[in-house]
Amino acid sequence: MRSVWRNLSLLTCDDARRVFVDGAIVTEGDTITWVGAAKDLPAGIAADRTIELAGRWLTPGLIDCHTHIVFGGQRAAEFARRTAGTSYADIAREGGGILNTVRATRAASVDELVRRSEPRLRALLQEGVTTVEIKSGYGLDFESERRMLLAARALAQRLPVAVVTSLLAAHAAPPEFKGREDDYIDLICREWLPRFAQEHGLIDMVDAYCESIAFSATQCDRLFTAAKAHGWPVRLHAEQISNIGGSRMAARHGALACDHLEYATEDDAIALARAGTVAVLLPVAYYVLADPRLPPLDLFRTHRVPMAVASDANPGSAPGASLQTAMNMARRLFGMTSGEVLDGVTRNAARALGLGDRLGQIAPGFRADFAAWSIDTPDELGYWIGFNPCSMIVRGGEIVLERDA
Repeated sequence: MRSVWRNLSLLTCDDARRVFVDGAIVTEGDTITWVGAAKDLPAGIAADRTIELAGRWLTPGLIDCHTHIVFGGQRAAEFARRTAGTSYADIAREGGGILNTVRATRAASVDELVRRSEPRLRALLQEGVTTVEIKSGYGLDFESERRMLLAARALAQRLPVAVVTSLLAAHAAPPEFKGREDDYIDLICREWLPRFAQEHGLIDMVDAYCESIAFSATQCDRLFTAAKAHGWPVRLHAEQISNIGGSRMAARHGALACDHLEYATEDDAIALARAGTVAVLLPVAYYVLADPRLPPLDLFRTHRVPMAVASDANPGSAPGASLQTAMNMARRLFGMTSGEVLDGVTRNAARALGLGDRLGQIAPGFRADFAAWSIDTPDELGYWIGFNPCSMIVRGGEIVLERDA
């Protein structure tokens, strides 16, 4: 079906960052075939339908490229402890934190995980998100990790959102491997990865948590070597509360993304830039953990490291499911411009998922995923708190949600 989308203002987020105040788009099925000013719309286009946007602003569908939305339980009691002064690292060392969620997630079935996670994914969809990354990492045994990934795939069947899955088995050492982190990494590499490889389509990439309270750069290096041998791209949680060389190791592996990065250095930024690795910034976690150190955005700008912004939705350090909140915090707390933030949730977020050739831009050949906004100016993206100006979501050329805004 050929569709013409008219009466809209357009932020393409394409390589030229083109803006059309009176724009138009032509789509064929789920693909964009033409973009430009309405006055330049080719004559004689035989459209099967014309969609009038009533002057709304249109952007690519948003991409939340770092979430942990599939999990059991919650950690409100830990939040109370942190607000009273106990650190995230101290809670983790006591056996709380990630391991607290592991206990609840191991007890949950696939159906239970889907039921509990669907409202969180729906909240992201309503904010204009058409693609979301979902990690495992709260099972830490093979069957529990597998149930999380199956739940993520099931969510993609229930809601009109594309789901990219990451195996994050190296999120923390499970209780049964306490003090034996090397053995746990060896188990993942030797047994789990080959088993997951037999289930084609369950995993899209492999992630790890490289940190003083998790796994060393050497251990993550072994995991990444094994993952790449199976053909999976890799990404890394790095430099969140210390710097133990994670991002430089990830850059050597050509990682799609490194995430958090509050303690990244100039050498790290140079390595990320050379590798083309995206720096994924997670301002909600920065806010919730009251971290005293900002990510080095000026270094990323100087060395032209592409920057993405994500919600990090999880039960511990970012208890929520709002990419728009993350966008606001990226502007207010990190000092990012509205243009940087929009790139961060579209074109650069697509790159962080290895999808930069078909998502994140309104350009010919790209998938027709759009978000329509009832706003006056683009600066309103990342401006509102607690009010959602997204009034239409289009996925694959079809309107999947429309609401008053």
